Amino acid sequence: MREPEIPSDPDRVACKVCFKEIPLSEAVNEEATDYVLHFCGLDCYAKWKTQEKDYGSGNSPGKKLSS
Repeated sequence: MREPEIPSDPDRVACKVCFKEIPLSEAVNEEATDYVLHFCGLDCYAKWKTQEKDYGSGNSPGKKLSS
């Protein structure tokens, strides 16, 4: 299992989509029951949301759900 990336500055987080480090205070959050995802902006959030709809949670973006 891949280790989570630790930002070089604790007040910064990595965007879930493009991995760009952004200030925690400026991150767009999508809260879930057990974790929080950070996005550098609405474009990356929209891209992630579209991927989630297309592939479902728990599946990698490269693998479509079987019908």
